Amino acid sequence: MSVSLRLNRKGTKDRPYYKIVAVDSRKRRDGRYIEQIGTYNPMLEGTNYEIDLEKADKWLSVGANPSETVNSFIRKARTAAAK
Repeated sequence: MSVSLRLNRKGTKDRPYYKIVAVDSRKRRDGRYIEQIGTYNPMLEGTNYEIDLEKADKWLSVGANPSETVNSFIRKARTAAAK
């Protein structure tokens, strides 16, 4: 089973928000996921995401592939945590 870290869309037509999840890569975008590791709300200004770096590191250590967006959130969260 190939696991990927990606966004799972929730919300209504004009008010989206996303869960950052670990999911089997063969599942559909909004399908069943293994574990939620964070959230992303594009409607907010400033820091509009939250991510649990411990869970993300756990999944990356076992070979999960993050999407480009999730990878950028992880990088931003690591630099913010370092400061």
